Amino acid sequence: MKIAVLSRNKNLYSTRRLIEAAEVRGHEVFIYDVLRCYMNITSMRPSIHYKGENLTGFDAVIPRIGASVTFYGTAVLRQFEMMGVYPLNESVAITRSRDKLRSLQLLARKGIGLPVTGFAHSPDDVEDMLNMVGGAPAVIKLLEGTQGIGVVLAETKKAAASVIEAFMGLKANILIQEFIKEAGGADIRCLVVGGKVVAAMKRQGKEGEFRSNLHRGGSAAVVRLTPEERSTAVRAASIMGLNVCGVDILRSNHGPVVMEVNSSPGLEGIENSTGKDVAGLIIEFIEKNSKPNRTKTRGRG
Repeated sequence: MKIAVLSRNKNLYSTRRLIEAAEVRGHEVFIYDVLRCYMNITSMRPSIHYKGENLTGFDAVIPRIGASVTFYGTAVLRQFEMMGVYPLNESVAITRSRDKLRSLQLLARKGIGLPVTGFAHSPDDVEDMLNMVGGAPAVIKLLEGTQGIGVVLAETKKAAASVIEAFMGLKANILIQEFIKEAGGADIRCLVVGGKVVAAMKRQGKEGEFRSNLHRGGSAAVVRLTPEERSTAVRAASIMGLNVCGVDILRSNHGPVVMEVNSSPGLEGIENSTGKDVAGLIIEFIEKNSKPNRTKTRGRG
């Protein structure tokens, strides 16, 4: 197979592992900086060019698109879809999962457990919204934040109101969520590939830190999932329409609650903590499912 990997940095662990896993299985792999791809979208035959080269003959494309380049990255991926190339994750599914508000609404509609979440536009509604999510302490999140950046734990109602008003003053869109104290600063990352949880790890925030992101100094260890947690992760991935994703779950007193569905999950932490060849499982999934024009949306969404 001829596989394209859309990644801005070929030296990143996840990109390197996917390349290694594909090459071990005899596939040709080509890495392209998604921001250097440019498209002909006016003709009857859509095409993608990269540094003067016309990109043709690909069987599959693996998107490793960072949150900061979602708009352009998914446009390039959509062009590959229009050319009949099989995407590991479809452009529509990635766009859906990157919109935190939309993704939570979709999960809620299907009955997935979530933290109580508030969203408002006017500062005048802050007090009532805080009461709606259970008061302080409360978690305040920027809709555009990633890797724990733009997430604040407000310990008191007054602090929460101040942070919310400050964000609103900057015209930032935010979510306010209940604080799941019983989680103890830990969450569970479930790696879903093709409708199955293939690996899971428990991420524990460092002392005094409620965010468990490994980028923020958290630690990871293998964890045994309950059937409900496994089912929740698989259903969340399916609702988003993602073949491969990381589903972040908190253990609450009322069962597992989903914090986020990540369409471009890092592989380093979960491979090192579980010993699983996740990259290899992803390539195996592509081998079994890659067919020309095999997308639900075919670039129309």
